[in-house]
Amino acid sequence: MILYRRMTPEDVEAVHGIELASFPTPWTLDSFHYEMRENQFAYYIVAENEHGNIVGFCGMWLVIDSAQITNVAVIDAARGQGIGEGLMREAMRIAKEHGVDVMSLEVRVSNNVAQNLYRKLGFQDGGIRKGYYTDNQEDALVMWVNLNE
Repeated sequence: MILYRRMTPEDVEAVHGIELASFPTPWTLDSFHYEMRENQFAYYIVAENEHGNIVGFCGMWLVIDSAQITNVAVIDAARGQGIGEGLMREAMRIAKEHGVDVMSLEVRVSNNVAQNLYRKLGFQDGGIRKGYYTDNQEDALVMWVNLNE
């Protein structure tokens, strides 16, 4: 059983650990502290297992009528169990509650697993950001969904 809830400052270290294990150029611990304490647009969700351990997270910025997904990650041991989809569905639900019309994100052009999940959730391809990822200059595919359809 997975519980989806809003992230708190007490969750930052666990979330940062997942970030470190998931991305070649991870956000810093300070970045997550900033998101929790100072960024008025940030809204983060964590996925917590039955033992109270955080196994995934999703961050977004809610600005007026749009939402930008900042990062989504699930620990290796919990991948393939629908947790990433659950996090995205919860983010979409919360964004709609906040009056958001459009949600967007960037995903590596090589990350077909994530792209397939986003398409399953109704996201469409919006364009390419050349050299977006600083670790290897890989392009990002911009994807978006209208939450009111």
